[in-house]
Amino acid sequence: MVAVSRPLPDIGPLLDPADARRETEDLLRQYPVVYPHAHLVRTALQGMAAYELSWWDAHMWAYAEANRLQTLYSEDYQHGRWYGGVRVVNPFE
Repeated sequence: MVAVSRPLPDIGPLLDPADARRETEDLLRQYPVVYPHAHLVRTALQGMAAYELSWWDAHMWAYAEANRLQTLYSEDYQHGRWYGGVRVVNPFE
C-alpha cells in the first residue's frame, strides 16, 4: 500500500489510496496470505478508509481490533478517541 501510494519525487504517487486498496483486495483474492492473515489486512484497509490512518497505524489498530483489545497505548493516535472497539490512550498525556 505505502510503496505505491506515497509521493515519489517529480511524479507523485503511483496509485491513489482508493486504487491501492482495490489492488490490495485483488491480490488477497488471488494469493493466500500467510502472515498477517487476510482478515487482518482487510481490517487494516478498513481502518485506513474509516479513520484516515496511515498503513502502519492501521495495522497496529487492526491487531488490537482483531484480538479484541480494548486499549491501545500509543502517542501516534488521538488521545482518548475510540477507533471501532479500541480506545487509544497516549501514555504521555
